[in-house]
Amino acid sequence: MTKRVIIFVLDSVGIGALPDAEKFGDIGVNTLGHIAENSEEFKIDHLKKLGIGNIPGLEAIEATEEPTAAFGRLAEVSEGKDTTSGHWEIAGLHLTEPFKTYPNGFPEEVIKKFEEATGRGVLCNKPASGTTIIKELGEKHMETGDVIVYTSADSVFQIAAHEAVVPLEELYEMCEFAREMLRGENQVARVIARPFVGEDAESFVRTSNRHDYSLDPFGKTILELAKDKGLDVEAVGKVVDIFNGVGITDSVHTESNMDGIDKTIEFLKRDTEGIIFTNLVDFDAKYGHRRNVEGYREALEAFDVRLPEILEALNDDDIIIFTADHGNDPTYEGTDHTREYVPALIYGKAVKAGANIGTRESFADIAATIADIFNIDGLEHGKSFKNIIMK
Repeated sequence: MTKRVIIFVLDSVGIGALPDAEKFGDIGVNTLGHIAENSEEFKIDHLKKLGIGNIPGLEAIEATEEPTAAFGRLAEVSEGKDTTSGHWEIAGLHLTEPFKTYPNGFPEEVIKKFEEATGRGVLCNKPASGTTIIKELGEKHMETGDVIVYTSADSVFQIAAHEAVVPLEELYEMCEFAREMLRGENQVARVIARPFVGEDAESFVRTSNRHDYSLDPFGKTILELAKDKGLDVEAVGKVVDIFNGVGITDSVHTESNMDGIDKTIEFLKRDTEGIIFTNLVDFDAKYGHRRNVEGYREALEAFDVRLPEILEALNDDDIIIFTADHGNDPTYEGTDHTREYVPALIYGKAVKAGANIGTRESFADIAATIADIFNIDGLEHGKSFKNIIMK
């Protein structure tokens, strides 16, 4: 009998363009495949052993004759390619109306209301790369005390401020106000605090004190349903923020991918029953958006080194599912997420090694499978692949 299921999201590690990718401005994208193609040597032997190269669309990665995990890929139904829609769909929701985005910046009335409420002016107010914009406007921010407000191709209202200029408590209060303000007509999926430190444009660096303020999920997720049944639902990394805490019984934020792995292993050592939901954000935030192929490859290789440690920390009655929430092809134009299939590698003592779940119609099949495993009712979307993977 399965006691815990671990959902392990490798943030943005997509594996090939979805059939409707062109509608989202993405043609021929393949995050993991293109990293492999652009690397002379790609050391992900443990992922290969699980069967990552056996998934369709990853011909650039060597397949194995005897994968130790069940494998397959999942398509996204939701109208988006962002963090929130991806994670919410993994948890069993379908977002049929995309979150509103602001390609020309936020309306004047929004910015005016924000300035009046916070007592600080606004710099930027346009889509921008977070690292680029603090380099461009960070010194002016330090001179004036005005905060840097920017967005992206995602539905986000981001506030960047130097920790020595705007104390974290004040920055978080600004975000809380913005979160309440940006609902209804001017709704965004997330408001994000983006604190940074440094002496000048050349030394500015964002800190781990980032905090996301999300909307509540619009329906019952597998997390909330599991919690309602009395199961533990533990979140590692930004997962608790993505779901605005709904359905979470315990959580911990992380500073890096390696810290996320450490924190997950700490949760695995506990005597709990239910779900552990982990997100490793560095792939996306540090390398995908910055179109850094080498950095992305090195981050994947560093994860691969830790993979045996993760698997060894599992109990005999645990099942772990490695997946992603969208793509962010570092070889593609721009700095936006990319609309892609995501991998599914399912491992555990009770899992049939080499079972092929094929191409699934929705990320929500993960939630449906977990619901099937724990005999949870009430999920509206997804089709379970439990019968395919279980011994």
